[in-house]
Amino acid sequence: MKKQTVSLLVLLLAASGFFFSCGNTMNKNAGALEFDSIQVNETAHLFGDTAKPACNLIINLAYASQSSDGKMKDSLNTYFLSACFGEKYMGMTPEEAVKKYTEKYVGDYRKDLEPMYRKDEQDKENAGEIGAWYSYYKGIESHVQLYTGHLLVYRIDYNEYTGGAHGIYMSTFLNLDLRTLAPIRLDDLFAGDYKEQLTDLLWNQLMADNKVATRQELEDMGYVTTGDLTPTENFYLGKDGITFYYNVYDIAPYVMGPVKITLPYEMMQHLLSDETMALNDVRNP
Repeated sequence: MKKQTVSLLVLLLAASGFFFSCGNTMNKNAGALEFDSIQVNETAHLFGDTAKPACNLIINLAYASQSSDGKMKDSLNTYFLSACFGEKYMGMTPEEAVKKYTEKYVGDYRKDLEPMYRKDEQDKENAGEIGAWYSYYKGIESHVQLYTGHLLVYRIDYNEYTGGAHGIYMSTFLNLDLRTLAPIRLDDLFAGDYKEQLTDLLWNQLMADNKVATRQELEDMGYVTTGDLTPTENFYLGKDGITFYYNVYDIAPYVMGPVKITLPYEMMQHLLSDETMALNDVRNP
């Protein structure tokens, strides 16, 4: 699970090289962007037989539908498609990408599972004995979490089941500076050698959130048993501070769910870069 999260973040950061640099506009919010969404709820049965297992795909893709800056709109949508579906969909329109992705998901499901299911049918006298794992589902749902000034925060919620004890799910956040259409990273927000001090702040806030006084107490509860607590690039900017989001298995077992740690800006003031412009809009709307 942790590897999947890291892989997605690497893809998103790499994709930034494809985008345009856009100038400021006179609008309060850069680009005067408007957003719409495309929804899909597709169920497809093996062999097209409703008596057999099926896959279910749910998509809710938020995309930029209008803008005073056409290049900004197109570039953002390219970014969103890459983040949600992968690089091969970057050159498509949102409608085309959703259609192609849906067709591929259903096609791959049938191609991969129909031969195995047919063999199971032949080997087992009772169809009820055939494993329930043949029923798959996948959800990719995104929305604009924050859009103010030159800052846009985009959230993607992903979940999937392909057999096993339980499905997997994760959330990924894109913090975009609309001046450059580049992702905002921790190094853009903090100055110098900040990571050790920021790690201490994360530990202290997690202790406060759980009303404990020591790191050992957190460990006894299950934290940092699956990974170290360090500043993650999977964060989002908000009016109250920066929230660091750890998906299941990043630092805690599946049963504990994702972990969110919000650090107020005042708490990090001594670490923030004086050259940071990305925070201006969210801190001084």
